[in-house]
Parts: sequence; C-alpha cells; structure tokens
Amino acid sequence: MNTPWWAAFGPTEAPLSCGDAEHRLRWADGRLHALDHADAEAELVLAALGGDTSPCLDVVGAWGRHSDDLTVLAVGPRSASDAVTIPAGILDEVSELSDLSGQQYHGNPQVQRGAASVTIFRSAAGWTGASYSRSRVMPPLPRRSRRPIPPPLVRRAALRRARMLGGADGGDQARFELIRLLALGPSFQFRLSAAVAHAWSADGEHAAQTEKARPALSAALTGRLAPAAAEWLDIDPGEVDATIHDGAGWGEITRVRTDGDARLLAKLPVAWLSTVWAPGFAVVGSHLVVAVLRADWPHASVLALRAPGQGPVELTIRQDKGHWSVTSR
Repeated sequence: MNTPWWAAFGPTEAPLSCGDAEHRLRWADGRLHALDHADAEAELVLAALGGDTSPCLDVVGAWGRHSDDLTVLAVGPRSASDAVTIPAGILDEVSELSDLSGQQYHGNPQVQRGAASVTIFRSAAGWTGASYSRSRVMPPLPRRSRRPIPPPLVRRAALRRARMLGGADGGDQARFELIRLLALGPSFQFRLSAAVAHAWSADGEHAAQTEKARPALSAALTGRLAPAAAEWLDIDPGEVDATIHDGAGWGEITRVRTDGDARLLAKLPVAWLSTVWAPGFAVVGSHLVVAVLRADWPHASVLALRAPGQGPVELTIRQDKGHWSVTSR
C-alpha cells in the first residue's frame, strides 16, 4: 500500500500561449512542468530581481501554491461529466484585474479565445457542479487589438467570477490563480484535486491538521462519492452520507433503512479521493473501488465492493483510451 498517490495517473499536457509562442505544460509523476523553459530557475531569479515572469512559470508557481488549497475541492469537478470550464473572457478579466492591482502576474499572458463555456448549478441533492462544453479554439488576440474595458467594469466582473468560484475574499489574488489553473482543462483539474486531497490525507503534509478541515473534507468526499454510488447502485445521489475514516483499513460501506428512507452510509479515508476517485475508477466492472493495492499506470490492482455490506474483492484493472476496465478478478 506504499504506491505514490499519483501512480494511477498517466501524463497529460496542455498548450499555453506564452508571449508570441505556444508553449506546453506537462503534468507527470505528481508535478507540473513548463517544457519550453529549460532554465526555469534562472528565469525565476531574474523575476525576483524585478524582471518579468512568463505565463508558463506563473502557472507552475500557482500550481504549487494551490496543491493543498481546499478551495480546489470546493469548486472542482465531482465526476467525469462535471468538469469546470472557464470562458476565455473570464481569463481576460482576471488578467486585467491583476494588472490593476499590481500583484503577482507580470508580462502579458495570452489566453485561448472561445475555448469554453461554464454553467454553475446546484443539484437537488445540495452539491454544486458545473456543466462542461467546448467550442472551437481560436488564436489569441494581441492585447493591443482588444477593445478597452473600463477598469471599474473589469474589476466588478472579475470579482463576481472569483466569488462564484469560491473565494472567501473577492480581492484575493489566490482566487484568480485558481481560475487560471481550472482553465487548463479537466485532466489538470482532476490531478490538482488529487494533489489537494493527498496533502490532507493520512500520508500528506497536513495530516496533523485534518481535524480542523474535517467539515470541508467530508463535504468533498460526499460530493464525489454520491455520483459514483448513484452509478454503482442506481440510487439517488441524495441518499449518500459519507464521513472520514481515520483508522486502519479502507473503511466501510453499508445500506440502511430508517423510517422508510434508504441511506448509503460510507466511511472512507481522505486518500480515496486522490488514489481512487481522481484517477477515474471509482466504479469499474459493476464494483465500487474502495482502495488501491498497487498502481503503475495504465495498470492497477484494487479492492472493490460488489454490494454494500460485503467484503471487498481484489481486481486488476487497466486503462485504455481513457476508460478503465477489469482485466482479472
């Protein structure tokens, strides 16, 4: 059970406009890399001395700052069909507001135009999510060709977006960094969510502080287990109650009836979010996966339940073209 939290993830890349060039960001082995910046350390030293940073290194730095940020779990995706998307216009507003506030972002970051739309909603079960759609990606427009936006309107619009994405303080620069990270797309959103969950798990850097974060972690666990359980048992997501399992083992899942109402009661460790849910195999082969024994992408050995209240069985699974399937039982 000493498999790294990121072992069930394959690498992923995203393009990013950086000055006049299109560069690549690559996530692999739990870390984000700016592939087209061979001497990133030297660039950061120059930036510390008053020079400009690059959009690529800004994003890499933001990734590190948010890899333990519980806000990611509050606003991030709940399932594969629930990825959050950031319209290019929001990124423009955030860039403008960063320029006005004189905070961390330097230079002239460009963004992909017309890339996506977002709809934030609240389900009957009480958890939030976002619908995801993607349109044709257009080349970025040079800043000088953009129609000027009055600063007060820019500020108000960007603050509204930041609050929508969960910022406690609409003026907090960290919220704007988070918008930029979410804009990298679904594959990065799930990997960032996994990094945050790991940071607050029993093996993570904040393990000693888990108690103060328990309400947020319990909400994150319920919000992600609920759609998985709905798929597994064909039940309403609102029937799922999840709490954090702190002891040895994977936890427990039972189904009970109280006053005529059926409930699925689950106790799972925080690590379930990073090692099972985020890689995308919470439900595989009509089983709910509860723990990972070994993982070496695209293969993994897992413990899984056929039904609530039963003991787990060991399955070997494999990912092929983004889909996990059982290869042996």
